[in-house]
Amino acid sequence: MSSHVPNAPLRTAVVGTGSIARSSHLPALRKLAAEGEVEVVAAVDVDGPAVRAFAEEFGIPQASTDLDAMLAEVRPDLVVLCTPPAVHREQAVAALAAGAWVWCEKPPCPSLADYDAVEAAEQGDGAGPYASVVFQHRFGSGARHVRALLRGGALGRPLVAHCQTTWYRDQAYYAVPWRGRWATEGGGPAMGHGIHQTDLLLDLMGPWSEVRGMAARLVHDVETEDVSTALVRFADGAVATLVNSVLSPDEVSRIRIDCELATVELTHLYGYRNADWRITPAPGVPEETAAAWRDFGADEPSSHQAQLRVLVDDIKSGRRHSTSGAGGRRTLELITALYKSAFTGTTVRAGDIGPGDPYYTELHGGAPGWAPAATREEEVQA
Repeated sequence: MSSHVPNAPLRTAVVGTGSIARSSHLPALRKLAAEGEVEVVAAVDVDGPAVRAFAEEFGIPQASTDLDAMLAEVRPDLVVLCTPPAVHREQAVAALAAGAWVWCEKPPCPSLADYDAVEAAEQGDGAGPYASVVFQHRFGSGARHVRALLRGGALGRPLVAHCQTTWYRDQAYYAVPWRGRWATEGGGPAMGHGIHQTDLLLDLMGPWSEVRGMAARLVHDVETEDVSTALVRFADGAVATLVNSVLSPDEVSRIRIDCELATVELTHLYGYRNADWRITPAPGVPEETAAAWRDFGADEPSSHQAQLRVLVDDIKSGRRHSTSGAGGRRTLELITALYKSAFTGTTVRAGDIGPGDPYYTELHGGAPGWAPAATREEEVQA
């Protein structure tokens, strides 16, 4: 087991040395390393030359192509998974078994069954280690401020919401062999692109109760969808629309929540600052009240760094991180329910999808026209 020394930097290993590790994780880790919070002690990748070059470039003492060997030798406190979703379950379980906390890039894993297997592997007695997901949009100062307003009831009841991730991906994007395939990408834009906005919507709105979805494959020659829409009802009665697309030349990420006393709107693309939020009071709200709502305080953009700072504090305090366990599962469950609803034409309720349900193990659920050809052939032969 890892034996972290209190107040010492968290000994951290990065698994997967591709673009997300370079663009997002390493800058965040290096910033916190400069503050004495973490120390990157190892890098792992199946590509030997790539991991050695990565370790040399970033001054990481150990480079390895063998995750199990690294875990046994280095005994890191934290393992950061920057690998494709298909291997997240296996790697997270191995890291947890070695006593390390896990921070896993989205999508967390290809199915609820995989997610539940990771959670079952957590050996925490209340103090960890736990596995958590990269859902960085919860952690900017804007989301913190609006979440506090909503949960404190300042804006009145949330009534109607809209969540939109309308991006553009061309044929060259899908020419990469693992993209657009259930087994390797996990899903289409509902899973791989819109998951961040969906997660933030749920973080702000609270538990969902039912979903009615539609999905289509309109442009790209892929297994997954390239556009989806959904109607979502929340446990408190509020309703929302959800739109995910990779067909939209005018790219935008947007969340709008209409409450009794104000409309809150966030418009950005891949990350937000305080200035990207707008609060419009209802008629009759005193100006001084609206001014207080619009005071977001110091600006902390949504980023891997913002989330990592909270995660490190949680690890050192022995607390379950907010994107861990049930806090991360609810987003994957809603996305799974969206696919099931879209492919079956039914309303899916929270808690409906469990062991024995085909959508519990694969997001395509074996649906005709959506399941990979090999899966359909196996079902016909069976």
